[in-house]
Amino acid sequence: MGGDNTENPEFHITEEPKGKKENLLLNSERPTRVLRKTSHSQGEDRALVKTTGPPTIKLSEKHEGTRIVFKKFSERKWPLDIRPLNKSLVKDNRWKETDVAQETRRSFLQEFCKKYGGVSRPQSHLFHMVSRIYVEDKHKILYCEVPKAGCSNWKRILMVLSGLASSAYNISHDAVHYGKHLKKLDSFDLKGIYTRLNTYTKAVFVRDPMERLVSAFRDKFEHPNSYYHPVFGKAIIKKYRPNACEEALNNGSGVKFKEFVHYLLDSHRPVGMDIHWEKVSKLCYPCLINYDFVGKFETLEEDANYFLQLVGAPKGLKFPNFKDRHSSDERTNAQVVRQYLKDLTRTERQLIYDFYYLDYLMFNYTTPFL
Repeated sequence: MGGDNTENPEFHITEEPKGKKENLLLNSERPTRVLRKTSHSQGEDRALVKTTGPPTIKLSEKHEGTRIVFKKFSERKWPLDIRPLNKSLVKDNRWKETDVAQETRRSFLQEFCKKYGGVSRPQSHLFHMVSRIYVEDKHKILYCEVPKAGCSNWKRILMVLSGLASSAYNISHDAVHYGKHLKKLDSFDLKGIYTRLNTYTKAVFVRDPMERLVSAFRDKFEHPNSYYHPVFGKAIIKKYRPNACEEALNNGSGVKFKEFVHYLLDSHRPVGMDIHWEKVSKLCYPCLINYDFVGKFETLEEDANYFLQLVGAPKGLKFPNFKDRHSSDERTNAQVVRQYLKDLTRTERQLIYDFYYLDYLMFNYTTPFL
C-alpha cells in the first residue's frame, strides 16, 4: 500500500471514567433521529452534536490483564487521513468505474468521520474493536467480517490466498465458519495488531441495512437451525407472542418477522445482540479503523475482484458468486424486503431505520421509503 502516516501511540494506565456519556458512533443503543426526509445523498451536514479532539480508547491486554489506554495522537486530528490505494498492480482500464466508486466511498466515509467522529471520548477495548477482523499475512490483508454481506465467500478467498485451499469452490460452509483455519487480529499481541493495522490493506464490505436485516432473519429463523431457534427463537416467542402455544415455546421455531423486530428494538431484549444483525458501526468501527477499501454487497463481484487485483492475488482467482446456504431461495433484494416490511407499522419501520441510522449515513445508503 501507499505511504503510512500513522504514528505508534504511547500508553499510560488509567481508570475507566464512570458515568461517561456514550459516543454516538460507537456505543449508543439507539442514536437520536435527525433525518426526516428521503434523500439519495446523506452527504449534507446533519444536526448531530459535535465536540473536537481525539477519542481515548481503552485497551485490554488479555494475557497480562493490564488495562492501558491510548494517549492522544500528538498534534494529529482524529481520525487520521486515509492513505492512497496502491494501484501499481492494476494493469488494465476495465476497473476505471469501480475505482472511481471506490475513491468516492473512501472520501465520503472519511469526511463523515471527520464531521461526526468526535462526539465524545469513547472507551472501547482494542481487542474487541479488532475481534471481527481476519488476517491474511501472505498478501497483507485485513478483512472485517460483516455477516450477510458476502462474508462466507470472502473467508473462502482468504483461505485460498493463504494457501489453505486450492479453490474457493471446494470449501464447505462448516469449514469456513467453524474450521478455525483463519487468524483474527485479536489473536496477536499489541505490537502485532498495530503493525498490521498500520501496514496491511484493510477492507470492509457492507450492505443496505434493511436488506441485511431481512437476509439474517430469513437465514436464521425461516430454516431449521439448532442454535438460533432454541437460543433466540424461544426467548423471542416467550416475550413477544401473546398466548404462544407450548410447542412454539419449547422449540423456538416459527418466529415472525414482526416479533423479531420487536426483539431488535427492545432495549431490554431477552437475549443479546448477534453479529448477523449488529450494526457495522459496532462490528468494524469504521471511524476508528481507517479502512483502505470499502466494498458493497450491491456491487460485490466487481468490488471484490478489483480488490484482489490491488493486493496482487493470483490472476486466476475470482470471487465466487454462489449462494452459500439455502441456494434455492430467492436472494434477499429490495423487492423481497418490501414484502417483509408490509407486516410492520410505519412506526416500526422508522424505528428500524433509526436503529441502523449510522450505517445508512456513513456508507451513504439511500434512506428507505418508510
